[in-house]
Amino acid sequence: MNTFEFDSIARGMVVVAHADDAEWGYSGTVAKLVSYGVEMTYIICTDGSKGSDDPEMTSEQLTAIRMEEQKNACRVLGVRNLIFLGYSDSLLEPSLALRKDIVRQIRTFKPDLMICQSPLRNLTDSDYIGHPDHIAAGEATLSAVFPTSRDRLTFPELAGEGLTPHKVTELLVGDRNYANKWVDVTAHMDVAVKALLQHVSQISNKDVGKHLKDSRANIGESVKVKYAESYRSYVFS
Repeated sequence: MNTFEFDSIARGMVVVAHADDAEWGYSGTVAKLVSYGVEMTYIICTDGSKGSDDPEMTSEQLTAIRMEEQKNACRVLGVRNLIFLGYSDSLLEPSLALRKDIVRQIRTFKPDLMICQSPLRNLTDSDYIGHPDHIAAGEATLSAVFPTSRDRLTFPELAGEGLTPHKVTELLVGDRNYANKWVDVTAHMDVAVKALLQHVSQISNKDVGKHLKDSRANIGESVKVKYAESYRSYVFS
């Protein structure tokens, strides 16, 4: 099994479209990284203002609720820094503005390791085709990591904010179909489930914890561990 070398990682960053995306996708990995003393930062691209079927809920109320839920999940996981970019939920595009905002955070926090969503639409499942916000967040993050955050002459105005170029060492794209790196999260699944359960407004299934564990068990089975999370890894020299 191709796994992390934690010793060389001091700072990590997760970029996702929505509050709760990181907990659904990577909470076991994040909990493991934190246990190794890695300083973790979350970047949430959208305001989460659309994800409710409650006819009495307003976008303003929902944004406030989901921000608080994400803060609670970060406390459970031990994530130190949490940034909300505030783009409109369900309308996210991989724009230059979004790329610049992600570059600003990369140059601010200088992560060695980054985790993001896949920029590819999922056509392999029978009941899920992929959220356009996830695809946009993934594409913008990949473009921010390479080449933008490392290039001095791209967004030179950021230098005026004291933000110098930064090269990310490794990028992990959440993926099962093209995975080349797996993380054994067996020791961290209880924390991962607890973090996901903080997103009360988004949980309609009482067995959400079982669902999360079952999905990690399916990945783990292929690499002979109880629970695992899988990624496509890119290492930049």
